Amino acid sequence: MYDFTKRKFLALSSESQHKKCAELLRRLYEKGCGADLEEWAVYKELLHWTGQPALPSFSPQAIADRYHWHNKCAGISKKEHHLLPSIRTGDRSHSPEPWPIAVYLDRLRSAHNVGSILRTVEALGLGTVYFSPDTPFVDHKQVQDASMGAYQWVSCQRDADLSMPQRPLIALETSEEAIALYDFIFPSSFTLIVGNEEYGCSEESLRQADYLVEIPLRGRKNSLNVANAFAMAGGEIQRQRRLTVAEENK
Repeated sequence: MYDFTKRKFLALSSESQHKKCAELLRRLYEKGCGADLEEWAVYKELLHWTGQPALPSFSPQAIADRYHWHNKCAGISKKEHHLLPSIRTGDRSHSPEPWPIAVYLDRLRSAHNVGSILRTVEALGLGTVYFSPDTPFVDHKQVQDASMGAYQWVSCQRDADLSMPQRPLIALETSEEAIALYDFIFPSSFTLIVGNEEYGCSEESLRQADYLVEIPLRGRKNSLNVANAFAMAGGEIQRQRRLTVAEENK
């Protein structure tokens, strides 16, 4: 669609040139971080051929402004539903009551991973986070920094053992006995256990767990970073909860 030679592109009318630039820019905007340097290089080359000014920056606002400018020069008036999708920035001023879903951090070492998990917990509206005695707590600066301030809005319990959070206990762990994450039906209230970056869940956690759940993987690696794995599990938990709530509200 954008495989133009300079001669072919310059043979187009000015309106058509702007239309092609707008189409390419929209594609790049929607791909976001997925757009590679070669695709951006094509757009830059089109600008260079036609003597159009370069983008002042690659911010969403600058890209949106240039997209609308191209359409204006092309004589195209976009309906509202054909405009670029808006990008939401800034945090909300409040959040609904968290779901009764707890998280137990079983001997995590990395304060960065802990902070990342807290950010995900808050963003998905999950409940209390229980910290095992060996896990960095929210008074750790790196936990605070990695959580991007979310630690302030998450209920956290320090030096917790497995008798404290609600049952059933569901351990996120790689095991032949585990149920695939996307096949498991999560109950309305439970505790998800995530384990150490190197060793996984402790023997005590596995012994007490009511269920084992794992993320199905296709590659060579046996497991994912704990914060990434938790984010995937959290996303599936939220998907199921939203479907349940929607059914209940019918």
